[in-house]
Amino acid sequence: MRILFIGDVVGNPGRKAVREVLPRLKMEMGIEFTVANVENAAGGAGLTEKIVRELRDYGIDVMTGGNHTWDKREVLSFIDKYEWLLRPANYPEGVPGKGFGVYTSDTGLKVSVVNLIGRLFVGSFDCPFRKADEILKSLEPGVILVDFHAETTSEKQALGHYLDGRVSAVIGTHTHVQTSDERILKGGTAYITDAGMSGGLYGVIGIKKEQAIDRFLYQIPQRFEPSKDMIGLEGVYLEVDPKTGKATRIERIRRFIS
Repeated sequence: MRILFIGDVVGNPGRKAVREVLPRLKMEMGIEFTVANVENAAGGAGLTEKIVRELRDYGIDVMTGGNHTWDKREVLSFIDKYEWLLRPANYPEGVPGKGFGVYTSDTGLKVSVVNLIGRLFVGSFDCPFRKADEILKSLEPGVILVDFHAETTSEKQALGHYLDGRVSAVIGTHTHVQTSDERILKGGTAYITDAGMSGGLYGVIGIKKEQAIDRFLYQIPQRFEPSKDMIGLEGVYLEVDPKTGKATRIERIRRFIS
């Protein structure tokens, strides 16, 4: 089974990258199922209903989130409407939305997607390791993808090893910087510390570089704007055996728009 995971979509430039690059990738690589982290899709922070529907129309099957999922309050009014829109599963009990689901690919295969968030330098959440154990007990064996939205490489690598052999892939998101440590772990789980981002790749984690530099120089808060420099899409391409749920290939993806 051929799967594409798209790194954090940042603002309008990120959505533009998805619109222009995703159709080409689907044709070129025979993609059967697409997942994207979209927590920064609206102006670089948060979500609107119009934007998630727009991204859905571009061909994304499942959208995952993170700590910025709630930055635009209107998300509370629609997050329960769409089964393909996830937020981290290890938020406290009672938070709107859901953190995992089982979906059907274009070719009729079942795919489970789990969204988790880390705790180091991100926030106070339920344990992602124990929450993963709990969720896996409720899922049938097969193709299982985990988006782990976390800050530190250590926490991401630890979860990758912890889930090795029990899920098809652990894909790190949140830092917006694509790492070069893609691999298939000993138990057959594909892993990368961070899938990267989609948007202005010549900015600072997707925002205008001038604004980021000013913030570091002067320490004055300001409203960041998404970068439009060198717009592209980053992510990973996966091949998974649907019978065993084991990954057989993981490849970093980076494509720029013309």
